[in-house]
Amino acid sequence: MSDRPKVVITDYDYGNVDIETEILENAGAEVIALQAKSEQDLFEVAKDCAAMMNQYARIGADTIAHMEQCQVIARYGIGVDIVDVDAATRNGILVTNVRDYCTEEVADHAITLWLTLARKILDYNQAVHEGIWKWQSGKPVYRLRGQTMGVVSFGKIGQAIAARAKAFGLDLIVYDPYLPEGIAEAQGVRQVEKEELIKSSDVIMMQVPMGPESRHFLSENEFRAMKKNTLVINTGRGPTVDNKALYKALSEGWITGAGLDDPEEEPAKRAQWSPDDNPIFTLPNVIVTPHAAYYSEESIMMARKTAASEVARVISGEKPQFPVNAESLAQRV
Repeated sequence: MSDRPKVVITDYDYGNVDIETEILENAGAEVIALQAKSEQDLFEVAKDCAAMMNQYARIGADTIAHMEQCQVIARYGIGVDIVDVDAATRNGILVTNVRDYCTEEVADHAITLWLTLARKILDYNQAVHEGIWKWQSGKPVYRLRGQTMGVVSFGKIGQAIAARAKAFGLDLIVYDPYLPEGIAEAQGVRQVEKEELIKSSDVIMMQVPMGPESRHFLSENEFRAMKKNTLVINTGRGPTVDNKALYKALSEGWITGAGLDDPEEEPAKRAQWSPDDNPIFTLPNVIVTPHAAYYSEESIMMARKTAASEVARVISGEKPQFPVNAESLAQRV
């Protein structure tokens, strides 16, 4: 048995863990890389690990209960909804994330999904490939300038989306009950209640973190209240949009289209998945990308280096740069 601190990488889709291994071995750690698809896959390695890093695999209370010497759980991204932070805190384990690494990428992706749908790019492309050379093949297309964009959750990514949308001459409204005072005014947008945003927006940008209160933030009642020309773009967590209700809204013409960076079932978190599982994939007015909004070569590199460096700091006795629960842990002392 090695006496080096053991760092478990629960799962990854980067092709290898060479970057993480170099950083962590330089800190004296032993790296064990898995492709876990369930918590049960982690119970045995959890017992003597000094740290865990996760991309899609959930590290919940059951896994944390098996940890006997873990110091830190490091997320390869911003959201920590797949880590039971409360359980980690109760067990004296730090949780870290990677902040601000993909703001530009997600904002660009959201705007791209919107423009592709609004300007009927896929319809035109398909028609031309089929030998149809008519501007009517995308009809109807509406002028963007003067439309209203509603941004749900107005953190750094929401603000970056709004900054891009202003160039197209849209009116910007936002819903975010946790937004600090003065931010909306400083960004030149108007803060409204959820009901007004749903009813007034021509395009709704969802950038909502996952939590019990945000699951199915958009469901049947919300879709019924929208304008018929509304486009819904979700580059936040998949389950914040009720896909059964969205299918009904799109197939029955309540709204015009949707762009999703992740369907509700979040395929990367499943051992087996098929598009046949979700009727959304049968609709021509939906674009789905494989949770790729955060991706660029630069952002992936930053996420990997940052997550590994956070672990290296903690197991070396240093403070992490991006702690999630440091204040809660301090209150336990």
